[in-house]
Amino acid sequence: MTSPTTEDDAVPPATGAPGESPDGTGSAGLQVGARHRIADRVFRTLSVGSGLLVSVVIGLIAVFLLAQAVPSLLDNEENFFTYTGDWVTTGDRLAFGIPQLFYATVVVSVIALMLAMPVSLGISIFLTEYAPKRLVGPISYTVDLLAAVPSIVYGLWGILVLGPAMVPVNEWLVGHLGFLPFFQEPTQVANMSTGGTLLTAGIVLAVMILPIITAVTREVFMQTPKGHREAALALGATKFEVVKLAVLPFGFSGYISGCMLGLGRALGETMALLLIISTAGPMDFDLMESGETFATKIANNAAEFDSPAKTGAYISAGLTLFVLTFVVNAAARAVVAGKK
Repeated sequence: MTSPTTEDDAVPPATGAPGESPDGTGSAGLQVGARHRIADRVFRTLSVGSGLLVSVVIGLIAVFLLAQAVPSLLDNEENFFTYTGDWVTTGDRLAFGIPQLFYATVVVSVIALMLAMPVSLGISIFLTEYAPKRLVGPISYTVDLLAAVPSIVYGLWGILVLGPAMVPVNEWLVGHLGFLPFFQEPTQVANMSTGGTLLTAGIVLAVMILPIITAVTREVFMQTPKGHREAALALGATKFEVVKLAVLPFGFSGYISGCMLGLGRALGETMALLLIISTAGPMDFDLMESGETFATKIANNAAEFDSPAKTGAYISAGLTLFVLTFVVNAAARAVVAGKK
């Protein structure tokens, strides 16, 4: 004899529209979920493929530079890392080295970074914390437009406008601060009289990298959590203290990243520096001298690329610049990772 069925034992009837599961997920929902999964897989494949493609391209560039530079480096009669004399790439003799090129490249880049970093930081803080909203847009656009100016225009401005304007400044620096190694009387007086000095080149590079550093820093500062600012204000902090305690710690890694992007631009700049400094100078700390960077050395002697040996000699300079940029970026990533 079977027991009577109670309401608790009864199986509830299926609910929902026809073709819909009891939990409310129908075939249409399953199809949408399947499409989303397919889109995720496609996006992941494209993202991974893009990253691998960039890595492969960089690797191929390194292989090309090595293949072209190694034969000339093996035939080099001088030490590539210590030879400071003139480059000899004519005839059967090869004698070349990078110390002077390395020195000029690093000096103008460091000058540019020292000038651009505080200015970019100040502009970014002003735009994100102090500037009225009606001024943020015009000022941001004006700074960003500097990045659209071609390099050769910066070079023409540097040698035709800034250079002559720097002549009295150079004379004052030499006359009053000549006891410092940075502002001594140069061996090539013509460079100081025309403004074609390492100092002028560094100032031009500072203007060139200013929009890059400013744009990155400004965007990072804008991402500072609102709660951080409100917490500092609730504790009685002033506007300056909010920037110091909340905004700067949060955006420091982004600021460093922007500076390293600007430094990478400065290290590889060619046309602007080719018009301002294009003659070899001594390896000293005098900013009134001229010099050749890796990029300007290669561009200034491109007409000599008529044989594998000569081409390889200058490609070796390009290889050094490639490694230098890689090391700078790796160091920047280490600094950023250490601050997270």
